[in-house]
Amino acid sequence: MRILKLFGFTSRSEKIERALEKGAIIVDVRTPQEFKHGHIKGALNIPLDRISSQAGKLAAKNKVIITTCRSGARSASAAAMLRSAGMDAINGGAWTSLRGMVHPNTKKAS
Repeated sequence: MRILKLFGFTSRSEKIERALEKGAIIVDVRTPQEFKHGHIKGALNIPLDRISSQAGKLAAKNKVIITTCRSGARSASAAAMLRSAGMDAINGGAWTSLRGMVHPNTKKAS
């Protein structure tokens, strides 16, 4: 891994950490029902089927967007859509994993 850093490669978690330090916006693309049952504090809930229609509002914020969902599949699609619209978007993967990066002292639900 160290050799990759010499050539400017960084891991996804490093990109996410840097983006969070710079005020990135977390967008949870799960359904409102899923979001209601648990989410990252401060995350916006924009379901995947509404990402395209909300892209302009997100772009206006001029911040890196970190997408998240239950497993990482929907967030990957959302990040790709946002990137194709010209935004800087990172797939944050599963919200439960990302939550640990955003709020490191949060205990996992048992």
